[in-house]
Amino acid sequence: MTEIIPENPARHTLIDDAQGIAYGSFMAAFGIVILTHLGLVTGQTAGLAVLISYASGWPFGAVFFVINLPFYWLGYKRMGPAFVVKTFIAVALLSLFSAFLPRLIDFSLLNPAVGAVLFGFVSGSALLALFRHGASLGGVGIVALWLQDQTGFRAGWTQLLFDVVVFGLAFLLLDIVTVLWSALGALVVNLVIALNHRRDRYIAT
Repeated sequence: MTEIIPENPARHTLIDDAQGIAYGSFMAAFGIVILTHLGLVTGQTAGLAVLISYASGWPFGAVFFVINLPFYWLGYKRMGPAFVVKTFIAVALLSLFSAFLPRLIDFSLLNPAVGAVLFGFVSGSALLALFRHGASLGGVGIVALWLQDQTGFRAGWTQLLFDVVVFGLAFLLLDIVTVLWSALGALVVNLVIALNHRRDRYIAT
């Protein structure tokens, strides 16, 4: 059967965006709870914030919020004010949720392999929700897109190089088994996004 796509698909309302950003931020925070409970790390800006949190003892939420501050100007230049406002709200909510969720959730048993995959699924769904409502979790993704505009260097390569640096630093703080489980989690996140973030299939904006 041929799929019928409306000529003028309905756009997201303000309520749609609010619930989507709230869901994405909350689930991203839950993913961070899983990640940090297992002592794992991930890629991108969140991974750098986790490493700084491990090394310094500072709370992840505060570190993540501060790290993202320099990127909003580039986001404004590249994506526009609506994107920056939504992203700022998403980052602030993630920082807030990640501060109190560990007090409300406790894992008596969480296998590292299962936890890494669960983190990947939860975080991937969170990012999909944010992307589909015109937001992100800021950071290096914005820089990658800006560099692509300015120099032609592909955004995906910039993000990959950043992740190589993050995981290289992780080897200085964590044992190799922990880093390998972390890499599994990061792989699952990227697979979820790669297989599901399709503008040609998702028509509401």
